[in-house]
Amino acid sequence: MTYDVVVIGSGPGGYVAAIRCAQLGMKTALVEKYTSLGGTCLNVGCIPSKALLDSSEHYHNAAHAFKAHGIELKDLKANIKQMIQRKGDVVSKTVDGINFLMKKNKIDVYTGLGSFLDKNTIQIAGADGNKTITTKKTIIATGSKPSSLPSIAIDKQRIITSTEALNLTEIPKQMIVIGGGVIGLELGSVYARLGTKITVIEYLDSIIPTMDKALGRELQKVLKGLGFEFYFNHKVTGATVKGKEVSVKADDKLGNSVEFKGDYCLVSVGRKPYTEGLGLEKAGVKLDERGRIAVNDHLETSVPGIYAIGDVVRGAMLAHKAEEEGVFVAEYMAGQKPHINYNLIPGVVYTWPEVAAVGFTEEQLKEQGRAYKTGSFPFKALGRARASMDLDGFVKVLADKGTDEILGVHIIGPRAADMIAEAVVAMEFRASAEDVSRMSHAHPTYTEAFKEACLAATENRALHM
Repeated sequence: MTYDVVVIGSGPGGYVAAIRCAQLGMKTALVEKYTSLGGTCLNVGCIPSKALLDSSEHYHNAAHAFKAHGIELKDLKANIKQMIQRKGDVVSKTVDGINFLMKKNKIDVYTGLGSFLDKNTIQIAGADGNKTITTKKTIIATGSKPSSLPSIAIDKQRIITSTEALNLTEIPKQMIVIGGGVIGLELGSVYARLGTKITVIEYLDSIIPTMDKALGRELQKVLKGLGFEFYFNHKVTGATVKGKEVSVKADDKLGNSVEFKGDYCLVSVGRKPYTEGLGLEKAGVKLDERGRIAVNDHLETSVPGIYAIGDVVRGAMLAHKAEEEGVFVAEYMAGQKPHINYNLIPGVVYTWPEVAAVGFTEEQLKEQGRAYKTGSFPFKALGRARASMDLDGFVKVLADKGTDEILGVHIIGPRAADMIAEAVVAMEFRASAEDVSRMSHAHPTYTEAFKEACLAATENRALHM
């Protein structure tokens, strides 16, 4: 069988690329090594983690906020097995949706490990043997897998990755989280809300270190209220399991050896590109110094006609970044002129309150030597937030000092993940802070905080503070 394009990998980047290629009239095939489509995001990442985050937040509110709302409960308890089952149902229905989209768009799906025999020939090693298909062009969208540390052996029982953390059958008494990034904090939040004591060990000096420092400070304060403990500037040197207890050793910033104990250890130190078994050398595709597939500005590899997108190439490892790249490549191959502004791809942390950001951080603007102004507005001054008892957090707007163009928006607060879209739209059209401040925002809403922060950035004239 010969195709116009073969997509290897069915995560958000891969399946979206396949759909867009099919929409543009290309005969398209999708190759996935697992029996379930959707990749990490749908099966063991974005979707299941959000399902558990929502379940645990409902429980936490029932335990800590319902009484103030006039809702009284007796004998409240968390059923972790039911939470896991509901998470599985959410994943199953989402995957079914991807299967439907493949059929709707007449995309041929092959199950098995796809690898190059040469630049135009793909071998698929499946349960029923090997198949070979030929293609004019290929999109590599094989994603990433959890990273570890050289000093730690992950046994998937007590020393676990995010994948295992999504399927625990008990609520841990104490969980050690190695890494203060997005995944560790989200999954730590799931179990902290259910009563687990969370200890975060971070090599750097702050959590969510790639985001604006103000967001990390505020989130740390909120998570401490959930019972999190943080140990910064600590280098983990090893982890051992004895029975049902995990012992993690680390060197603190003075070089002293310290020890932490818990019943689970979640290793959350980032992810690495997944390229094993692809036969890239047979096609002549080159990797960069960090093991990612090297691509040009059109996301084309060192081999003409072979493209790569998502976690396997440079840039942030985000599902929506991969989706944008999938559409970009499909449209570029069709002769169109798509664009991606990587600076305007938002980042989100799904703790509660949520954290979301787009554009430059204040630290980056200082490093650039760019003249800027800032405006901030706290959610505690917002009527909608008081009504829902979501008083933590703020919206911070950074704007050019001369032109007033919005350069960055940083939010920690209720529904920040949804609110950030307004900032992305504004920045895509190069709006000024005053432009947003003069737009009518419905009252009472959380997004009024964005308007007020823009007012604060414009002439320090927030109306409700």
